[in-house]
Amino acid sequence: MHPFETLYKTNVIPGLKERFGYANLYQTPKIVKVSINVGLGRALKDPAYLEVVADSLEKITGQKPIKTRAKKSIASFKIREGQVVGMKVTLRKKRMMDFVAKLLMFALPRVRDFRGLDSKAVDARGGLTIGFRENIAFPEVKSDEIEKVHGLEVTITTNAKSREEGLALFTLFGFPFKK
Repeated sequence: MHPFETLYKTNVIPGLKERFGYANLYQTPKIVKVSINVGLGRALKDPAYLEVVADSLEKITGQKPIKTRAKKSIASFKIREGQVVGMKVTLRKKRMMDFVAKLLMFALPRVRDFRGLDSKAVDARGGLTIGFRENIAFPEVKSDEIEKVHGLEVTITTNAKSREEGLALFTLFGFPFKK
């Protein structure tokens, strides 16, 4: 069993049951999936940027990213229908738990001037979105090996019914929120 599953069963479930008065174990919210997204605005001018981002995402997640394409043309942004505008990876089960552990223990502490996550980052459905300006916050990406630094967005989706439930879930998991 993954250490985060053990933490969920021993600390998070009892804490949520006590706080929200759940009668059943299956009413407690849990993390469902983690999505990692990268926008490729720079790839319009530099085609090699696509490969750099794909390689970086594959190192960070251990999974090959999917290219997202534009649904329609937007002349002011010089985007044509079908053009690659982003990349994403969706993680579930064991890979998701491994990624969340890596995020908490390694990536967030390595972010420059990190003072904690803003509680406003938790949305009305209990999901958490964290933006990274640099991919070098993750330990797999060596700063001396990469040519171009890019940002990414990590979205942790839960099955919580409200913002309060999601915030309580993340707090009990040990996410560092600002006071």
